[in-house]
Amino acid sequence: MDQESYKVIEESLIREVAAILSMDQGSVGPEVPLHEMGLDSLGFVELLVIIENKFKIKLMESGLTKNDFRTIRSLSSKIGAMK
Repeated sequence: MDQESYKVIEESLIREVAAILSMDQGSVGPEVPLHEMGLDSLGFVELLVIIENKFKIKLMESGLTKNDFRTIRSLSSKIGAMK
């Protein structure tokens, strides 16, 4: 997958996390840990549903780990590698 595709995934995740947290997209940093931005367990579940629907990934079969969900950048890299 090329660098542009990773960027598209990252920007999509930034939009979604911003919506979940009711924040401006510019306030969502790709390297800031999600829990530091205020993503709680309910928000995390929302994000999981979005990932399954938007990226057509079956989470139970994906191999995603807790560490993959540390930041938007780590998550977008993992999702991009699965495409």
